[in-house]
Amino acid sequence: MRVTKAVSTEPIPGQYWEWQGHKVYYVNAGAKQTEYPALLLVHGFGASTDHWRKNITELCKEFEVYAIDLLGFGRSAKPNLEYSGDLWRDQLYDFITQVIGQKVVVVGNSLGGYASLSVSAQRQDGVAGVVLLNSAGPFSDNQTSSESESLTQQNEPVNFAKQVQTVFGDTVKWVFQQRLTQFLLFQYIRQPWVIRQTLEKVYLDKSAVTEQLVEEIRRPSGDPGAFDVFCSVFSTRQGETVDELLGKLTSPLLLLWGEGDPWMNAKQRSEKYRQYYPQMTEYFLQAGHCPHDEIPEKVNSLLGDWVKNQVMSKK
Repeated sequence: MRVTKAVSTEPIPGQYWEWQGHKVYYVNAGAKQTEYPALLLVHGFGASTDHWRKNITELCKEFEVYAIDLLGFGRSAKPNLEYSGDLWRDQLYDFITQVIGQKVVVVGNSLGGYASLSVSAQRQDGVAGVVLLNSAGPFSDNQTSSESESLTQQNEPVNFAKQVQTVFGDTVKWVFQQRLTQFLLFQYIRQPWVIRQTLEKVYLDKSAVTEQLVEEIRRPSGDPGAFDVFCSVFSTRQGETVDELLGKLTSPLLLLWGEGDPWMNAKQRSEKYRQYYPQMTEYFLQAGHCPHDEIPEKVNSLLGDWVKNQVMSKK
C-alpha cells in the first residue's frame, strides 16, 4: 500500500521590500541554485502568498522559490492608487531585478497570471519561462464576452456589478460608482460565509476549502486601504490583451488548466492561446479555478518537470 505524504499547509514567514515608497511582502524559500532558475509565484485577486503555501514547501526542495503579494493585496501596502496590470508588471519586474537578481520562471494564477504574462512579454530580460494557471485577461475579439475573463473575475459580486452596469447603462453605473454602494458591496463580499460559498463554487474538492483558507482571504480585507483597493476595480485600466502579449512573448510557456473552473471555459481559452502561441505546453487537470491549491502534488510535479526539461533546454 502506497502512503502519500500530506502537503504542508503552514505559511512560510516572509519579509518586506520597499517599492516606490510602499512595503511589499514576499516569501523566499530554498537554496540558491546554479542549475535551475528561481521560481516567482504570483497569486490571484483577493489571495496572497499564503495561497501558495502547499507549493512552496515542496518546490523549495529543488528550486529557490519566491512568492510575492501584489501591491494592494495580502500583507503588502494598500495605497490609494490607480491599480492596473501595468502597475503589477512593473512591481514584478523591479522585484526580479532588485531582489532576486536573475531571470526567473514566473508562475501566476488568475489575475496573477495576467500580471505574469505581462512582465514576461513586456520585460523579457527578466523572465526565463512563464506558467499560467487559469489565467485572467481578455482576447481582442471577445472584449464583450460574458465569460468571467476580467481581471476582477475572482469576486462574483464584483463581476455581477460590472455586468449590471453593462446591461442597464449609465444610471446604474453611476450607482455602483458611489462610495456607499461600493462600501456595502465590500462589506458583503468580505464576510467569511460569502468567501466560503464562493470558494466552494470554484473548487471541485470542497474539502480543500478550509477555515484556514477562508481566513487567509478574509484577513487582508481589514487592512487600512483595503476598501480603496476594492473600489479601484471599478475603474481599472485594461492593459494589452492576451493575444497582444502572446505576440511579444519569446519565453517557454506552460498552461495548467483546472478544467472544472466555472468562471472560464478552459477548452475554449486553450484554443485561443494555442492560436497565438502554438509552441506552448499545456495540461488539463481535475480541479477548479485554483489547481495549485486544490491538487498541489500534481501541479508541483508538472511544474518542476517542465522547468527542468523545457526551460533548461532553452538556456
